[in-house]
Amino acid sequence: MLTGNEGLALVGFAFLIRFGLGAISYAAGTPGGLFAPLLVLGAQAGLLYGAVCRFVFPGLAIQPHAFALLGMAAFFTGVVRAPVTGIVLVAEMTGNVTMLLPMLGACFAAMLLPTLLRNPPIYESLREHTLRLEQQIRQR
Repeated sequence: MLTGNEGLALVGFAFLIRFGLGAISYAAGTPGGLFAPLLVLGAQAGLLYGAVCRFVFPGLAIQPHAFALLGMAAFFTGVVRAPVTGIVLVAEMTGNVTMLLPMLGACFAAMLLPTLLRNPPIYESLREHTLRLEQQIRQR
């Protein structure tokens, strides 16, 4: 995705499948990592957004794979609420520090929206879910 070699139909399909399977996995309570799925979903969403921007604004020489980097950092930040971790993680993984300022802006927006909507971070939600399950087990 980061090199821009993927077909957009394939990226959109993979995004939907990965998003659905991630929700099913967490609803079932199965263990799994968060970082890699969040980064992949963010990269796919950013790539799709960049492709739409390039289609809408054809005169602007937009590179969709640059939006994949922003999507990775922003999606991670929106879900985990750790903007510095998201930015450093993406910069370290990709070796690209030229996108630090755009990543900062994207992460700010990704942190602002769920905060205004009073949506808790994923780890807080998972902790509350685990505590409820433990309480139900104790009551039996």
